[in-house]
Amino acid sequence: MFRYLRGYFATVNPAVFTASAVVVVGFVLFGVLAPETAGHVFNQLDAFITEYLGWLYLVAVTFFVGFLIWLVFSRYSRIRLGQADDEPRFGLISWFSMLFSAGMGIGLVFWSVAEPMLHYQHPPAVAGGTIEAANQAMVYTFFHWGLHAWAVYVVLGLSIAYFSFRHGLPLTIRSIFYPLLGERIYGPIGHLIDVLAVFGTLFGLATSLGFGAMQLNTGLNVLFGLEISPLSQVGIIASITAIAVISVISGLDRGLKWLSWFNLGIALTLLLFVLVVGPSLFVLRFFLDSTGSYFQQLIGLSLATDAMRGSEWQKDWTMFYWAWWIAWSPFVSMFIARISRGRTIREFIIGVLAVPTAFVFAWMTVFGGTALHIESFGEGGIAAAVDEDVTFALYATLEKLPLATLASGLATLLIATYFITSSDSGTHVVDALISRGVKHSRKQQRVIWGITEGAVAATLLIVGGQQALASLQTASITAGLPVAVILLFACYNLTRALQREFRG
Repeated sequence: MFRYLRGYFATVNPAVFTASAVVVVGFVLFGVLAPETAGHVFNQLDAFITEYLGWLYLVAVTFFVGFLIWLVFSRYSRIRLGQADDEPRFGLISWFSMLFSAGMGIGLVFWSVAEPMLHYQHPPAVAGGTIEAANQAMVYTFFHWGLHAWAVYVVLGLSIAYFSFRHGLPLTIRSIFYPLLGERIYGPIGHLIDVLAVFGTLFGLATSLGFGAMQLNTGLNVLFGLEISPLSQVGIIASITAIAVISVISGLDRGLKWLSWFNLGIALTLLLFVLVVGPSLFVLRFFLDSTGSYFQQLIGLSLATDAMRGSEWQKDWTMFYWAWWIAWSPFVSMFIARISRGRTIREFIIGVLAVPTAFVFAWMTVFGGTALHIESFGEGGIAAAVDEDVTFALYATLEKLPLATLASGLATLLIATYFITSSDSGTHVVDALISRGVKHSRKQQRVIWGITEGAVAATLLIVGGQQALASLQTASITAGLPVAVILLFACYNLTRALQREFRG
């Protein structure tokens, strides 16, 4: 036993491991034993942050977009994330499918109908249920899932990849502080940064697994009549975790790579199916309308706080999203950095910012636009389904199309595989944070953290239910505030390092 523990801690950072374990156990117990109290505490803290510091999220995320646009056209854009002769480890399609699977694939499926429909019913500035509301609904959806969201991931991922692959530092978030802290990144400050990243990653994944299990439960109920219950959802989590653990043992080049290809293939098949059998001409025209309106309103939306009317809508939507993307960024950014060695800075920014944004716009328009067309010009019923249960929004739309059972089956399979890849990639990230940023760690470690993610989600569902999951989601978002500060430092430190390297 002692020999096993000694071998385990040979690669594990004891300080980060111990602190992370204490934080995980503490927050899980809080959410399980006192879900209502936890919900109240975290909601109050979140309300305080959005009320008094929400403007900081808006300014910071808008700055990230501007910073990346400047960087892609700067003289530094040809610098390679690695040594001069390093070639990319993955081809373009594999790279794109993997970063997309980790980034927001499952969220796109979940919200592709629900968010446009909610904005259509309850817009902030025009009457709900009107043509104006429908046009603006897609603009808001683009805004929340487009350039700003991906910019958060790019800023941190680019910084991690640069300092790790270019300067040989550990593949962890602490490395981006080397220009300021030097060797002190290996001390208590660096440990604190990595523990914060573990917190955001593990609880972000746990809450996503829990809420995703609810949507999968809905899909399996539609297809096979599976009872919607916590027991069914725990079984779903156990199944996803088991497959993800097998995948994580296989490594990036086999399990996750091929699962990501599979994901992308299903996603494109479902996308083309809905486009062809749905209101195709309307969707194409709606895509152009919405894209044009998005770019016309981009600056105004980026800095809107509705100071005169009150900012409740911004708090519930934009500030929530920005806080969530920031809180989620340590996980996604580290994974994107891990698979991006050998790319130039320009390739990285375009590949992780522009290409996914274009795909997001197409995806949201096909599914959200189809739902809006059915609601506005067809038999309706989508809005009522969203009001009753947002997990049913996508299935309610697919039921209005030909071959509804086949489409619903594909959608359910896509949700399941996206959760497997999210769990898989999250396990790689937590393992790297715990293991001093090593590229290859013991398989046992990855298995332990993969099981831990599923166990946390299942425990919260069994004991605390949806309230406990919501509490931890709010706690994770609250942790986004210090992460936002880390991201701002990432921009500063990366600029300093690039200037120093360019001067030679």
